[in-house]
Amino acid sequence: MKLWEKSTQVNKKIEKFTVGNDRMLDIYLAKYDILGSMAHILMLQSVGLLSSGELDVLLRELKNIYQLAVNDDFIIEEGVEDVHSQVELMLTRKLGDVGKKIHSGRSRNDQVLVDLKLYTRAEIEKTVDAVSALFEVLIEQSEKYKYNLLPGYTHLQIAMPSSFGLWFGAYAESLADDLQMLLAAWKITNRNPLGSAAGYGSSFPLNRQMTTDLLGFDTMNYNVVYAQMGRGKMERIVATALAGVAATVSKLAFDACMFTSQNFGFIKLPDEFTTGSSIMPHKKNPDVFELTRAKCNKLQSIPQQISLITTNLPSGYFRDLQIIKEVFLPAFGELRDCLEMAAMMMERVDVKTDILDDPKYDLIFSVEEVNRLAQNGMPFRDAYKKVGLDIEAGNFNPDKNIHHTHEGSIGNLCNDRIKIYKDSIREQFNFSGVHEAEQNLLNS
Repeated sequence: MKLWEKSTQVNKKIEKFTVGNDRMLDIYLAKYDILGSMAHILMLQSVGLLSSGELDVLLRELKNIYQLAVNDDFIIEEGVEDVHSQVELMLTRKLGDVGKKIHSGRSRNDQVLVDLKLYTRAEIEKTVDAVSALFEVLIEQSEKYKYNLLPGYTHLQIAMPSSFGLWFGAYAESLADDLQMLLAAWKITNRNPLGSAAGYGSSFPLNRQMTTDLLGFDTMNYNVVYAQMGRGKMERIVATALAGVAATVSKLAFDACMFTSQNFGFIKLPDEFTTGSSIMPHKKNPDVFELTRAKCNKLQSIPQQISLITTNLPSGYFRDLQIIKEVFLPAFGELRDCLEMAAMMMERVDVKTDILDDPKYDLIFSVEEVNRLAQNGMPFRDAYKKVGLDIEAGNFNPDKNIHHTHEGSIGNLCNDRIKIYKDSIREQFNFSGVHEAEQNLLNS
């Protein structure tokens, strides 16, 4: 079924090529397409384009179809072009001509726009929850191991004393900043494009504020041309926010792979979290971290893929935009898998507590000695030179008592303030308002 088909049937090869993966990918959007249709017909009735009786039967049947989608029983039949066509076909089969009225005042262009925004909104919420869960694990581990030192590195050379409190806490604070990016993406996503139709509005007296309120959007995309221009832009912005999270998790995974190797031996994974070799019986490989690193690096390519698909497109709709679904829709689930794995691994990791007792790390305490001399009155550059000459002569004896007190240092992690910062960002997502609007819509 094609909503646009008239007397001429399209060539089968052309049909297969143009439909592409939409029938499979649109399953992601099914329940959101139905929510958008429910809001649309409530608005149509309010402006006199549907009778109360027609609205009642349409709402009842849409709720039945919605339940199919929630239960994963919704399918897009062979020969049906997309989710919008399938829903309209199901309504028309059940209700006859009344089902055909549902499309008044809209296009598949603004239908897919609103579907994508409702889907993305829900997926951002799940992602925020997963980021927050990993954040809590990292903060807890930072507090648990805040007095356990490990070497810090620059250029992969031992540099200065660090701590597991700093290491775990650094990634927690990075995730908090990543939530800021997700919040910006949420705000851009949570604007209503419905009513822009094919990108130029409608001669019907649509009430776009009504659909905005019914769907729990903060506001609408006011200009109908811009609403269409938002296709691809919204996905790129959200993908950039996801890429920020992925970058943090990828870096954490790299550290974990390195720190579990025998040459470092700073942390150890439970044996059941590792995999073996078909030829080397001693191997305990950190495959989960390696795959997490690779998956997160792949996720960081998605904004560039979307940018390349949309580069040089003028205003208005083009079929190029369809391809974005293929890289965008699965990204949320892939990232959440990585976040959940990282949280599980970080929660169970064993930390070595006597790393800096090894004399090969003695030189990382050189800066501590320089600072001690400077505090006792020696000019810093002279203190630096003295300690450097002592090291060259083999006369450096480290004092391993660490006394860092400033904010964010080994002795003053500021984890409580990092948590307050993260919580303040989390509270700005209006998830409860969205849930309330969607539930009211389903109860209408």
